Amino acid sequence: MKIEMDAKLFETIPGLKLGINHYTKITVSESPQMLKGRLQLFQEQLFFELAEKKLTDFPGIQEWRAVWKSFGADPNRYRHSTEALMRRIKKQNYIQPFHTAVDLNNFFSLQHEIPAGIYDCEKIVGDVTVTCGNEEDGYDGLNGRFNSLANMLLLKDDYSSFGSPFVDSIRTAVTEETTEALHFFYLRPSLDAEEALELTTACGNMFSSISGGDVQSSVLHAGQTSTTMK
Repeated sequence: MKIEMDAKLFETIPGLKLGINHYTKITVSESPQMLKGRLQLFQEQLFFELAEKKLTDFPGIQEWRAVWKSFGADPNRYRHSTEALMRRIKKQNYIQPFHTAVDLNNFFSLQHEIPAGIYDCEKIVGDVTVTCGNEEDGYDGLNGRFNSLANMLLLKDDYSSFGSPFVDSIRTAVTEETTEALHFFYLRPSLDAEEALELTTACGNMFSSISGGDVQSSVLHAGQTSTTMK
């Protein structure tokens, strides 16, 4: 499977970077108590932090709101997934455990203040392109409704779009039957390439320590716009 970023994206944001972990032979199941506890504790700490700080005081939230604007989307109307999670936590509407893949994805997203998404490889058709959506792009999302992806970053395979920093599609969702997955990290443009790979690799190592299997990590940026997952 080839994953490629549209070169036009870098005309808008030269520092744009995408971390990718390819997991194989994983086991997705109910999260261990350790992960449930860490996710709960992290949310409680964020709740108290959010009582004293504005969401835009968080560097990751601020950067991704700027990315939204750069591509022409309204960050106040269509909030990226990390900001949406933090707004829930601010209301003390904490995220409940689901399974290892979703719980780790949410934990990484909150910890690093970046949108992230994980997808079942068996449900992806052909190669993947990372591009900016137009008026025709959209899908039925995990939020229970159809989502338009105009002027937003999105992931698209040979069938249709399936993921974005806004909300992911039902079609490629990871379940407890998933054994091979792609994990995308919509990294802060301010990170340099070395920091970006360190973050992506650290997340991959934590994921495999809980879910087993193997992980291949890579980062796409202006100097390397494509990679092949074996």
